[in-house]
Amino acid sequence: MSKHPVDRLQGLCVVTGASSGIGFELAKLAAKDGCDLILASDTDQTEIAAAARALGAGQVETVRCDLSTDQGLEMLLTTLAERRVDVLIANAGESTGGAFLDQTWNDVERTIDTNIKSAVRLVHEIGGAMRLRNSGRILVTGSIVGHMPGPFNLTYNSTKAFIDDFCVGLAEELRDSKVVVTCLLPGATDTPFFAKAGMEDTAVGQAPKADPALVAKDGYEALLKGDTVITSGFLNKIQKTFADLLPEELVAKMHRRMAQPHGEKATEPV
Repeated sequence: MSKHPVDRLQGLCVVTGASSGIGFELAKLAAKDGCDLILASDTDQTEIAAAARALGAGQVETVRCDLSTDQGLEMLLTTLAERRVDVLIANAGESTGGAFLDQTWNDVERTIDTNIKSAVRLVHEIGGAMRLRNSGRILVTGSIVGHMPGPFNLTYNSTKAFIDDFCVGLAEELRDSKVVVTCLLPGATDTPFFAKAGMEDTAVGQAPKADPALVAKDGYEALLKGDTVITSGFLNKIQKTFADLLPEELVAKMHRRMAQPHGEKATEPV
């Protein structure tokens, strides 16, 4: 479903996970449209400042905050205060690969809090103001893996399943308003994600990946059109379709082959 298409974004745009990858590429597109920007990232100040300089936009602020924590969320929300946010791009994401029961609870909790709690809180706060004035656009980065039971990246896949459904449900709630909600579903993308998640020694970690600039372009154009969901990349569309059609147990086995570290192959049942 599409609604209220526009030619470009305007006003104040908040981007989380903005210092690299898809988030940075989305920020570049908003800067090109002339938006003022607030970039949020948990990377060091040097990296996020470099990202801000690279945008070349007129008005760019940075907030170094860890959105997996209440303190980080409050820091960003305090920065926004009473300011009118015209566009929210909730892109921040976190993962730790490997077997779920081998991970520390801190790693599991951090993934849940970054991928779900921070995104939902920001959408609730900023989206509420958008609904009151009947204007605004929200883009959330989900994933095609939200349609796949995800052994060896289990918490990440499960959080993206929540996000994918949440966005579609919220878009339906807001269908009679002028607030647009778009969910971007990328597949494996060439970003620091796999290194940070410790998934370089996996089939998916070593496979070719999509260009984050192209993924961002797909998401950005869908947001302009007012589309509810956009799956980036033809092969990802096929993969998502088969994941929805095949038995979940089979999809889980297929995902295991992609996400299980090579050193753990011996533990795979015959």
